[in-house]
Amino acid sequence: MSADHPIAIVIHGGAGELEKCFTEEEYSAVLVQAACAGYTLLLEGSSSIDAVVAAVVVLEDSPLFNAGKGAVLNSAGGIELDAAVMEGSQLRAGAIGAITNIKNPILAARTVMEDSPHVLLVGRGAEQFAAAQQCQIVSPDYFHTEHRREQLKRFLAAKQSPADSHQHGTVGAVALDKNGNLAAATSTGGTTGKLPGRMGDTALIGSGTYADNRTCAVSCTGHGEMFIRHAVAHRLAMPSAHSAASLSERAGEIIRELKLVGGSGGLIAVGPRGELVMEFNTPTMPRAAIGADGNLIVSFGR
Repeated sequence: MSADHPIAIVIHGGAGELEKCFTEEEYSAVLVQAACAGYTLLLEGSSSIDAVVAAVVVLEDSPLFNAGKGAVLNSAGGIELDAAVMEGSQLRAGAIGAITNIKNPILAARTVMEDSPHVLLVGRGAEQFAAAQQCQIVSPDYFHTEHRREQLKRFLAAKQSPADSHQHGTVGAVALDKNGNLAAATSTGGTTGKLPGRMGDTALIGSGTYADNRTCAVSCTGHGEMFIRHAVAHRLAMPSAHSAASLSERAGEIIRELKLVGGSGGLIAVGPRGELVMEFNTPTMPRAAIGADGNLIVSFGR
C-alpha cells in the first residue's frame, strides 16, 4: 500500500431520528458489517468503487434502513428505489430511479455507469436494462416490511407532508483506495408518503452523490428536495483554488447553511489524503468509518 495514498471508508445509514423499533446495537452490527465489507476490499487492493458498492449492498439487504429491503412506502403503498455511484478519476457516474424489482439498486446503478452510454435510467427502462445485465430480480413484495406499512398508515392518518419527516434512512458510502481514487455510492427508498414517480437527491449526480479525485467523494442524506436545490454534493466537491478552508470546515458550513433554509440532513465525505468528514444537522446520523490508522469508529449523535 502506497504511503502517499492511505485507504479509508465512511458509511452512513441516514440522518434524523432513529427508528424506535430497532436498537443502537442492531444498527451498530450492520454498520460494522458494511464498513468492514468495503474496507476488506480496500486492503486487498480493490478499487474504491468496489468498496463503496460492497458496503451499500450490505445496507440495502438490511431491513433497518430505508434502502432496498425495508424501504419506505409511497402514498400509493408502493416502493420505488433510487441509487447512484460515481468515481473520481474520470468523473464516471451511473444512477437509477423509481425501480421496483431490482434486489440491489446500487448494483444496477453501477451497471448503468459501466455498461451503458448513459448516466441515469429510470422506471421500467431501468429495470429492463438491469435485468439484461444480470441484476437479481425480485418480487416487489420482497422489499415490504410490517414496520414500513404501519409507518405509512400513521403518515396518512396524520395527513403529513413528506417534508415533515424527521427520519432520513438513505444509505451511502465513500472511499479512497490505494491508488488514490475516490468513489461514492448512495441508495434510498425516498420519503414516506412521497408521490409515485418522485425522485430525490440520491440519484441526481451533484445533489446527493459526487466524487472528484481533486477534492472529495460525498454521499448525502436528508430532505432530498433541499439537497437538490442547493446542489449539496457538487458544492462540497467543487474545486476552489481560492478557499483555504478544510474539507471538514466546508462541509460544516454547507450543512449549517442548509439548516437555515429549512433543510435537514447530513453528509459523509472522504478527501484525497484520507480526510474523513461526517456532518449533519439532525439529532443523529448512524455512521461508521475506518481511516488511515485502521481504527473503526461507529457513532450516532455528536
